[in-house]
Amino acid sequence: MLVTAFSTEVVAAPERFELFTEITDRSHMINRLRSNDQDDFRARMRVLDLGDLQVSIMQFPHLEITRTAKLIRQSDPEAYQINYFLHQEGVFSTTGADTALRAGDLVVMDSSRPFRGEVHSVLDSWSHVTVQFSRRLLPLPDKTVQALLGAPVDGRRGMGGVFTRWLTDLNVRADEFTSADVPALASVTLDLLGSVIARCLDAEDAMSPDARRRALKVRIHDFIQQRLADPCLAPEAIAAAHGISTRYLYKLFHEQGLTVAGWIRECRLERCCRDLTDPSFSSRSIQAIASRWGFIDKAHFSRVFRAAYGMPPRDYRHLGAHRHGVQGPSTTVRGRSTTPLPPGDMLSSSIDRSGPST
Repeated sequence: MLVTAFSTEVVAAPERFELFTEITDRSHMINRLRSNDQDDFRARMRVLDLGDLQVSIMQFPHLEITRTAKLIRQSDPEAYQINYFLHQEGVFSTTGADTALRAGDLVVMDSSRPFRGEVHSVLDSWSHVTVQFSRRLLPLPDKTVQALLGAPVDGRRGMGGVFTRWLTDLNVRADEFTSADVPALASVTLDLLGSVIARCLDAEDAMSPDARRRALKVRIHDFIQQRLADPCLAPEAIAAAHGISTRYLYKLFHEQGLTVAGWIRECRLERCCRDLTDPSFSSRSIQAIASRWGFIDKAHFSRVFRAAYGMPPRDYRHLGAHRHGVQGPSTTVRGRSTTPLPPGDMLSSSIDRSGPST
């Protein structure tokens, strides 16, 4: 099982902070912890185990974290830890000078370097995502990464935005993965993170060509996912936005057994399926939903939908309504499930999947 969930509420209030400390010491790295809420520390955590890399999503109220030279001498996993602030704000320091952090920021920490941080949750929801892995796995030299330790990295736009959307979707779909998915998920996570750090430091040449190419693929997939509503989305525009030729774009998709147009169409169809069975869209016409995702011609949409799912959109919506809008029809048509994607579009759904032919 790849996912482990934990909550301090399994013990009495006075024991909760101690339990949280014990669990995080084992799952992450040993730090000195203190909280204003130690008398009743309500926290929860879910860990996605990807072998040598783990992705954890956490919630807690207030926490001070200190990693001292003494703790490093006692136990050092020689790991990088990246924290993505979802609904938190705080400060972090590696040199004695505090750096302010807010929701949307990423920060890189090194288990072999002392640091101090203090975080406050601002909403009663998941606080932050933590990625931890051995330093040797990152496709960048240690001396390059050291220049970014403790500095806030913008996770709201650019490559930082691609990486944080990836992390968000990993957590949304954590229960869907199997052990067979682990190598691909870990590899993409590391390549994307390496690309984020390299962009920040203008050090992309330090990454291997394979790592740069893999990160570019996911960046292109994310670019497309963010622009599916544009009916003019075309290979030429996609290639130009990434500084590559259209021919090279076709080559990247061909390596994955995909075509550009076919994958765009499949992504649009999946978004339409989701909306057709969403109760909040029940008053919208089918054509309005199709147009929302880039299908302007009604006849064309009906034709490609039927070809992909074996039924017209109206029947699909009807069957979805009978299932209370939670799941689409359970039948499998032409080798693909007709159940729409859940919220949070997984970038990895494009990695090792064949789309419909053009």
